[in-house]
Amino acid sequence: MTDLISPQPIFRVHAELADILHLGRTPYGERRVINILGGRVEGSGRILPGGADWQIVRPDGAADIQARYTIETEAGARILVDSEGLRHGPLEVIEALARGDAVDPARYYFRTVMRFETSDPAVDWLNRILGLARGARDKTAVRLDVHEVL
Repeated sequence: MTDLISPQPIFRVHAELADILHLGRTPYGERRVINILGGRVEGSGRILPGGADWQIVRPDGAADIQARYTIETEAGARILVDSEGLRHGPLEVIEALARGDAVDPARYYFRTVMRFETSDPAVDWLNRILGLARGARDKTAVRLDVHEVL
């Protein structure tokens, strides 16, 4: 698998999150929204407030994740991020995450596929790649190591 993605992350995201807004059980599963308050992209920029993570917790316990947010680089380029993924694991691990406990990310599966959109020529190469991120959930944040799919 390592020959299919860049060996080092192209960037690391640390997104600060609001409390979970529970919308109840819909025909698709338990629906919830988590607003993105801001954050940073290590060494290259920040996450602007205003994005959100829309989730459906399926009957099998897996969280189907759809997030949209904006990165602003230190040079001022703005990059729209569209991310879709899954998070699941053993029940006791998911319950620990829900309580806000620190959990080793190796104990659960959290992956997203990312697409990018920008008008800035300095980073327009992002318009032509897919990102694959390995995630970790903290009490009030999400951390993502984003790799380019080669």
